[in-house]
Amino acid sequence: MEKRLGSHLRVVAGVVILVVLSTAAVAWKLIKSSEPVAEVVVQRVVEKKVHHAPKKRSGPVVVLPEHQWVDSTLASLTLEEKIGQLFMVATFSNREESTTRFIDRLIDDFHLGGLIFFQGGPVRQAQLTNHYQARSKVPLFIGIDGEWGLGMRLDSTISFPKQMVLGAIQDDELIYRMGSDIGRQCRRLGIQINFAPVSDINSNSNNPVIGIRSFGEDRENVTRKAVAYMKGLQHNGIIATAKHFPGHGDTDADSHYTLPVLTHSVEQLTNVDLYPYRQLIADSLMGVLSGHLFIPALDNTPQLASSLSDKVINGLLRNQMGFRGLVFTDAMNMRGVLKTGRAAEVNLKALMAGNDVLLYPENVAETITKIKDALRQGTISQKFLDDKVKRILQAKYWSGLNQYKPIDINNLYNDLNREDSKELYRELCEASVTVVRNENNILPVTSVTGSNMAAVTIGEGTSSAFQKMLANYKPIRPFTFYEEPTSQEQITEMLNYLQSYETVVVGIHGIASNPRRNYGVSTGSADFVRQLKQQGKKVILCLFGTPYSIQFFPETDALICANQDGTDQQEIVPQIIFGAIASRGKLPVSVLAYKAGDGIMTEPMDRISFGTPESVGVNGTMLKKIDEIANAAVNDHVFPGCQVVVARRGKIIYDKSFGGLSYRTLDRVNAETIYDVASVTKVAATLQSVMLLYDKKLIDLDERASHYLPELVATNKQNFTIRDLLMHRSGLLSFYPTLWDRTKTSAGGLLPEYYSSKADSAYNLQVAPRLFAKPALRDSVWKWIVKSPMNNARDKSGKYGYLYSDLGFLTLQKVVERITGQSLDNFITANIYEPLGLSYTGFNPLRRFSEKQIAPTEQDYRFRSQLIQGTVHDQMAAVVGGVSGHAGLFSTATDLAVLFQMDLWKGKYGGKQFFQPGTVPLFSRMYDEAHHRGLGWDKIPADGNSSYVSPQASINSFGHTGFTGAIVWVDPDEDLIFVFLSNRINPDAENTAITAQRTRRKIHDVVYSSLTERKSILH
Repeated sequence: MEKRLGSHLRVVAGVVILVVLSTAAVAWKLIKSSEPVAEVVVQRVVEKKVHHAPKKRSGPVVVLPEHQWVDSTLASLTLEEKIGQLFMVATFSNREESTTRFIDRLIDDFHLGGLIFFQGGPVRQAQLTNHYQARSKVPLFIGIDGEWGLGMRLDSTISFPKQMVLGAIQDDELIYRMGSDIGRQCRRLGIQINFAPVSDINSNSNNPVIGIRSFGEDRENVTRKAVAYMKGLQHNGIIATAKHFPGHGDTDADSHYTLPVLTHSVEQLTNVDLYPYRQLIADSLMGVLSGHLFIPALDNTPQLASSLSDKVINGLLRNQMGFRGLVFTDAMNMRGVLKTGRAAEVNLKALMAGNDVLLYPENVAETITKIKDALRQGTISQKFLDDKVKRILQAKYWSGLNQYKPIDINNLYNDLNREDSKELYRELCEASVTVVRNENNILPVTSVTGSNMAAVTIGEGTSSAFQKMLANYKPIRPFTFYEEPTSQEQITEMLNYLQSYETVVVGIHGIASNPRRNYGVSTGSADFVRQLKQQGKKVILCLFGTPYSIQFFPETDALICANQDGTDQQEIVPQIIFGAIASRGKLPVSVLAYKAGDGIMTEPMDRISFGTPESVGVNGTMLKKIDEIANAAVNDHVFPGCQVVVARRGKIIYDKSFGGLSYRTLDRVNAETIYDVASVTKVAATLQSVMLLYDKKLIDLDERASHYLPELVATNKQNFTIRDLLMHRSGLLSFYPTLWDRTKTSAGGLLPEYYSSKADSAYNLQVAPRLFAKPALRDSVWKWIVKSPMNNARDKSGKYGYLYSDLGFLTLQKVVERITGQSLDNFITANIYEPLGLSYTGFNPLRRFSEKQIAPTEQDYRFRSQLIQGTVHDQMAAVVGGVSGHAGLFSTATDLAVLFQMDLWKGKYGGKQFFQPGTVPLFSRMYDEAHHRGLGWDKIPADGNSSYVSPQASINSFGHTGFTGAIVWVDPDEDLIFVFLSNRINPDAENTAITAQRTRRKIHDVVYSSLTERKSILH
């Protein structure tokens, strides 16, 4: 009685576990404790019952609910129904109706105990599960072989990394969280059993069937991760099933096709193969899957699979190791087990050996007949059958099948594809990438200036996520072998292209998981890397696949193993190369001179990274509402297209493009589309330059501008200061249209003394795509500005009041150029843009980029009589050749996010201190609340009534807008950056819908509403 009560308490303990471990934090605390979770909880239950129980065994016996349900259910079953519980048949949700009818007959005729679903889709599987459950007297066990999640078997669901990828991770809590999330998804889909984790130690690199399905070769690492995965599942009510007992990791054959032989000694089996299973069982493991192996040291019966061996299952697993949970066979249709006899005979032998459930059995009807015959002949007893059925029913009770409810189909897809699951996948990928070699600390790459680096991908196109992410950090020339090089001529041709480059990043894709054919690594790929090194290049080799592929390549300056290929890995590796994120992974297996556990930790160096919203306290689902607003704006002709970037805590979490370059072209906007950012130039170029000079004590904010520009002395402009110019209270006019009017004829044409439609030595200042001016025009314009009238509006003290002025920033440009002796574009590029790696940011982009890459702005009928594309839209900036302090800058949203991240980080980026820590905060403070101005920066209006900034932005936030439809906004309180670029003036600058509809503010509102963790006080 006491023994029976103890076993029941173990089952009830599973339910208690779910209550006690209500949060992942509590659960993980128990995981890391020295006591097994199940034993801890069982002991507490026992202590509690002992404390309240009477000392004498008198009075009525308390019957536990589980005990009552199991016993009453067992008593209600016929012999055939009991036998049916032992079968778990395979089915699919992507087959024809005939498959459903076949399973219906099996349930009706043979009273199946469970189904294991393979390929299909989640909604179809849910519908079929409900259908099958409705036909069954005892609720069916529903299982799935989901080692890396539902996506291993079902479309439209999430696949987590393979187990060997997870073996590289050092934080086992991540594995627990993954198991927990898979458990949650299984439960939502009406699944009670996941045939995971693989608990085999893959000590044989040529293993054709386990390999990357194992956590690796180190027994402690494999065990820790198997336990974490198991607990994640079981804390969410899903039975974990360790496989393939007693260990499939050192085999060179696949049991799907033959019977593998494991020649380990008993000592080796005990110390290696059985070690994870022993620890799992000592903890709280509920299921074991027996592998089809021939292990002479355990049972030398010729050709007898260990899954059919009484010595292995009953003797070793049950009696010696003390396992009391459910034992499942591996699939009984595998040739490794069927070679020993007919299906029905083999199935019976498996049950007699100690297995409880026949998984994927063949010849169900014949097997049932065999079982009945064995009962009749006394080969097996009724108690033998009842004990198995009782264990199955106890597990069904633990899984909640005693209170079975049909699966709710509503919102199923979204529940199985939550944003936090995608974030977890990204975390797992980041934590697994391993820097195996880092000669002379070549990683992380510190300098992003110059053109000394190229990137070559093998087996992936130039548009790969890998190449694109590399370009986010440095202008890297991409080269590609679309397939592996197959001849020396191809290799030589590529080597010739790479002659001028000092460092080459090589990405190897298409690496296979199977050891056959060198894991898919071609000799051509290896030869190319070898010859690259022989030429004296510094080579950063990136392997997107199993670490076993390392053995086929020569030693390089840096070696990064991503362990797996995919968009996430291709985005993560470049971030490690450039120090945006740290490398934390370690090898899960030994390869060449590298041992399991080897791995070099690199440190991040203050560069913007890329990741998921959830990783920085943002709701990704809510953030997607930006898509709706942007697409609606494009459809309503608010603008032809746009780019939107959101970054938080140093990580870009939203980077999307919408619409086209114009309404007349099919060319779509992408992340490399370059926009005219108009007045954002003021803060992205001129103000950055002023802050640099302020830092170097080369400019005094309260000094008169005429001190730096002597031509202003004795004019109506001699008294305003640098501070006045920054705060738009210098008295200068907003703009001065007569600047370009002076260059036109009385009829509105352009004077030939200034302009020509063709560029030559005399006319080389580009004003429009097909319009050029004499360079002397720049000097003339400045002289006209010096002589321009002033604004007459003054306050009571006689000082000029606020008037937003382009002329003021054009004057600041002159101050910068006079102090530095360089043009504004050259100064800011050399000191800010190039060191930040801003590939697309600068003035006059047609000098570096194709016109097709640049979003067109206005169809100018008033001045230049042509479509403006690639030259500045602003007329005043155009007549000075496109480089002006108030307008003329072109950029992408991602580039600007990097620039303003540097400002947000108080001048620090990529290991370089651009500004002193106090400089940006000094300039971005509120100096004029009435007009919401800082020094150069725009600030949030006190009344929150802005057409472009969310009222939820903090009081310390700052930014600027641009006439073409741009905005950048930085919020230091929320560690948040928002960049929006568009060409709303295409084709006509009179289109003001972006302001009337408050499109930018609506998007900005979504950003703030998506924050799940707030710091600032809302206004």
